[in-house]
Amino acid sequence: MVRSQAMLTLTIGKLAATADVGVETIRFYQRRGLLDTPSRDGGTRKYGTEDVRRLQFIRQAQTAGFTLEEIRELLTLDAGEDRCRVREMARERIKALDTRISELQSARNSLRQLAAECAEGSAGPCPILASFGV
Repeated sequence: MVRSQAMLTLTIGKLAATADVGVETIRFYQRRGLLDTPSRDGGTRKYGTEDVRRLQFIRQAQTAGFTLEEIRELLTLDAGEDRCRVREMARERIKALDTRISELQSARNSLRQLAAECAEGSAGPCPILASFGV
């Protein structure tokens, strides 16, 4: 990646604060190859506008449920403008999210039923704990 010559120069701490992440998160992304590690300039690494954009992209993609490997591919596709593959990845992610939402709704409904059963009486084992195998 070509480093931006933008006027913005941040230390790793300021980059972390700008993106509302920890410094160790940035270092983790660097070790995983998602963020570049700039060379030292006077003993300090300086980050620019492109680093902020890339870090925000990573965080938003994670929020959408993409894995780090998928995010790496999205970053590559961003540079190549392969909209077809990005759309395909988004559709796969939506399908996975729909499945997860369905699973969570089912778990919520089951727990809601167990909580109602638990509230109905005080004799015998707790239906919630019994369903968990306690």
